[in-house]
Amino acid sequence: MESPVPTSDLVAAETAARIDLQVIADLVAPGSRVLDVGCGDGSLLDLLQKKRRVDGRGIELSQMGVNECVARGLSVIQGDADRDLVHYPDDAFDYVILSQTIQATRNPKIVLQELLRIGNRAIVSFPNFGHWSIRLALGFTGRMPVTQNISYAWYETPNIHFCTMRDFVELTGEIGARIETAVAINATGQKMGMRMPWAFWNLFGQQGVFVLER
Repeated sequence: MESPVPTSDLVAAETAARIDLQVIADLVAPGSRVLDVGCGDGSLLDLLQKKRRVDGRGIELSQMGVNECVARGLSVIQGDADRDLVHYPDDAFDYVILSQTIQATRNPKIVLQELLRIGNRAIVSFPNFGHWSIRLALGFTGRMPVTQNISYAWYETPNIHFCTMRDFVELTGEIGARIETAVAINATGQKMGMRMPWAFWNLFGQQGVFVLER
């Protein structure tokens, strides 16, 4: 039996991670088979392996990201979410995760359907373009806003399909997915109450994290 990971190591890993990554890690069952799509530098996979002891795999578009993942000792290949998910078999993973990436895909609806085909559950996080600060910036300045969560200028952003929480919820209905769990994260990094209406989340949640089932 493996010795447990020291508590100090877990705290350090969690502190270094983005808040949405910590939320996602708490939603993944220990020992699960996980595919992280658009895994970046491997921060989430690394956290999941340390905190949840998952059997983790990753796919990342950028060669730099793949190199950083491999340097961490993670099993990651180079690939494109829009093209390469079709090569994975049905039900290959317990969880397929798409963290802060769906807005950068060319075909979000198809990508979401693929996540739910190859995983028993899909976990999706994204910046909420319906947040009040973005609405205010658009209304008063008439320009595309640059925020902490949407940090690129309009002419250099990799994000091509911005959405709000309300948009995303409607998309899940279109593809027949069930929302098992949803978490909204506000500007201070706190999780918002589950009983609040969607309209409130859409206005005050800076990020959304959704667990979906077929």
